[in-house]
Amino acid sequence: MNPYIQSLRLRTLPLSVSGIILGTGMAWREMGCQPSAVSIQIFVLAILTTLSLQILSNLSNELGDALKGTDQEQHGREAYGLQAGKITEQQMKGMIWLFFGLCIVFGILLIYSAFGTLTSWQSLGFLLLGAFAIVGAIKYTLGKHSYGYIGLGDLGVFLFFGLLSTVGGYYLQVQNLTAEIFWCGAAIGLPCVGVLNLNNIRDMQNDRAHGKRTFASLLGERGGRVYQTLLLVGCLAIFCVYGHWWVLCIIPVWGWHLRYVWSHTEKLDKQMPVLMFSTLIVAILALF
Repeated sequence: MNPYIQSLRLRTLPLSVSGIILGTGMAWREMGCQPSAVSIQIFVLAILTTLSLQILSNLSNELGDALKGTDQEQHGREAYGLQAGKITEQQMKGMIWLFFGLCIVFGILLIYSAFGTLTSWQSLGFLLLGAFAIVGAIKYTLGKHSYGYIGLGDLGVFLFFGLLSTVGGYYLQVQNLTAEIFWCGAAIGLPCVGVLNLNNIRDMQNDRAHGKRTFASLLGERGGRVYQTLLLVGCLAIFCVYGHWWVLCIIPVWGWHLRYVWSHTEKLDKQMPVLMFSTLIVAILALF
């Protein structure tokens, strides 16, 4: 595979759009499920913004870990472009600047499309949230004070790909907020955290050896698996409280996933796409 494409980590992208799809879908449902109930332009720009943020995070993560020497051995997975020596540090920085720019362009277009101005209090609020999201994407492992190295990566994923993505996608369409949309954003954020937790369980020993204190490494292997179970059960429980019973259709998949996680100490990377795509399916099921 082309090393540039490999470093984009395309398989993570379905996960990143789950919140936008959920938030937009709930707005569409609230507006009567009419074909013109939501703006397709806003939806597309929200997707492009989120995808750019996800890729920016992936690239920054790879560069940050490479500079700190964290992923040199790559236990349980194939090395990405930079670690494999197929991309230089300067080339990686160039890609980061490219997607940094795309985040700004798509974000500004999104906000202007939603509010018709960049100077209203709503626009300024979303500009601030966008800046916060960009900084969060870059600082996960990159830089001296990267929050992914002090056990806060789970919180970052929950906020950005759960709450902000879902609530933001909803508000940009209807310019209104409800308690349900916050809880649904929290619900879809939990399996998003589960993807990161699975990654951190897999890399636990290597992370500890390089001073990367993930939440999973603080919990230990058994604690990380208990945490994984609670994340997925919690997601389904929250959705069911609000009557989104169709999400229970995912139980066979998540049951198999958890059984695999509990019974394997290696090859956990195989479960990454399973959880990513099933999270997207849960976001769609929650709309029915």
